[in-house]
Amino acid sequence: MVWSCNAGRTKVRTGVVVFSALKDQATVALPADTDYARRALLPAGLRDELPPEAEHRAHCIDTLLRSFAGEGYERVDPPLVEFEDSLLNGADASVAAQTFRLMDPVSQRMLAVRPDVTVQIARIATTRLGGRPRPLRLAYAGSVLRVRGDQLNPERQLTQVGAELIGPDLVTADVEVIRIAIEALRALGLKGLSVDLNLAPLVPAVLDQYGIHGDARSELRAALDRKDAAAVAALAGPAGETLAGLLAATGPARAALMLLTSLELPAAVAPYREKLKAIVQAILDEVPDIGLTLDPVEHRGFEYYTGVGFSLFATGVRGELGRGGRYGVTPMDDEPGQPATGVTLYLDAVMQAAPSAKPRKRLYLPLGTPATIAQWHRSEGWVTVAGLQIDHDPAAEAKRLNCRHVWISDAIVAL
Repeated sequence: MVWSCNAGRTKVRTGVVVFSALKDQATVALPADTDYARRALLPAGLRDELPPEAEHRAHCIDTLLRSFAGEGYERVDPPLVEFEDSLLNGADASVAAQTFRLMDPVSQRMLAVRPDVTVQIARIATTRLGGRPRPLRLAYAGSVLRVRGDQLNPERQLTQVGAELIGPDLVTADVEVIRIAIEALRALGLKGLSVDLNLAPLVPAVLDQYGIHGDARSELRAALDRKDAAAVAALAGPAGETLAGLLAATGPARAALMLLTSLELPAAVAPYREKLKAIVQAILDEVPDIGLTLDPVEHRGFEYYTGVGFSLFATGVRGELGRGGRYGVTPMDDEPGQPATGVTLYLDAVMQAAPSAKPRKRLYLPLGTPATIAQWHRSEGWVTVAGLQIDHDPAAEAKRLNCRHVWISDAIVAL
């Protein structure tokens, strides 16, 4: 058994891999030493989703995908488990470290449970849909499983909904992905949305230009992450003025962009700034009412991005609603890579911000109600709950089954 993290003992029985709870997760105490309690217990970071939350999740997924579909993004549905070598082809180290692995008893090859759907979309785009014309617009929704949660979200099974635009390396493509993400979230009724733009390749390019490598580079990168201007000045040497300017160019997009434009950047990194300027201006033109901020030194979680990245936020919601940006699709063979840009929405965060769909009215139909009556009311938007035995008090039975209306004497009676 191959295991990427220290997760305690692992057993393999007839092809079924049983993972013990992670050592650093809190132990859940059983209320009593009963068989029922043991069967009800789930692994750390996993949970049952019950009504009405499960219905709310389904509504959110459907609304987001319909919004993407309206923009020409066709849905794909890759499997939960793949061969390890194909799933992790081109993935960065953080994805590999979050991946559950198990042995396939049929092929005797290692399998991996996807920790992220984007890597699968890249595989599909370069193999099964490799001959489709570009730009290729794809959308997806599905669960992912990760070795560990994080401080903001301890859950290990998450739902991702996203869209990927594969083909052109154009400002218009970057802007389209950001715009459709905003519009999809607004279709769910989200308010107070904002977008934070970053440019992950910018700082590494500056450090390369000034020949900053090794431990000095790591220390300087950590200081930039902390937004510690004094430490940056002490560590950066000749790059100090440029990096201080990048730190200052953080905040509301218009003001930050003016500061960024005034900087004298090395010739090798100036094109990054020009593309960022074009994207900012296009977003402000197309979505003028969106909150737009800029952080040119942010890179955590964006390490594999090759251009502008972004995070989505909503007022009153802790953490990101999603993130995306420009990256490169790595092919399975020796073919050249393809440029791509996309967005992944974190459904658990989105659900916190999205207003719940108005519950449908439930109508109780006592035993013997004609099927045509039930069909007609369902066509009118009712949820019909059929009685399975003769009720002496249909109204009481309706209330017991969470129905606020009952069919009595060929009429709907409100309770």
